[in-house]
Amino acid sequence: MNQYVIGAIVSNISGVLSRVSGMFTRRGFNIDCLTVGETEFAEFSRITVVFHGDEDIKERIIKQLEKLHDVKEVEVLNPQETVIRELLLIKVRNTPSTRQDIMTAVEIFRSKIVDYSPTAIVCELTGETSKINAFIDLMKPYGIMEMCRTGIVAIERGDNCLTTER
Repeated sequence: MNQYVIGAIVSNISGVLSRVSGMFTRRGFNIDCLTVGETEFAEFSRITVVFHGDEDIKERIIKQLEKLHDVKEVEVLNPQETVIRELLLIKVRNTPSTRQDIMTAVEIFRSKIVDYSPTAIVCELTGETSKINAFIDLMKPYGIMEMCRTGIVAIERGDNCLTTER
């Protein structure tokens, strides 16, 4: 099964996200990742959906999304022509014996410390999912206290744009 990343421009109104995610649920498709946010135009939002499936499932999802009234544009993003990133906030136990190792890892991963206390360090990291996963695995022995991830956001490289005419 392949992983697909779909970008969709939708009306920025109440209930659109529910209708989009409901379409997946009603047809038995699983969403691996879902992010949404306002675009450069306040009347539109951009939804990024990541899922696994075959070519047939991908085509059915696209057709079903395009049928939804508030969905303006839908595009499958080519991973080789797309910048894909994720954000991680992770709180790790801070002890005198582990502090330097954590700070070294933060530097190597080009992360940054956004909160520091005698008992905990909060790090912020952006990057591809594999980088995020590697950092999490590295932090596990130090004691992950809490973490949250944004999920994938994606935008095409160059002058290709997923947009709707105003």
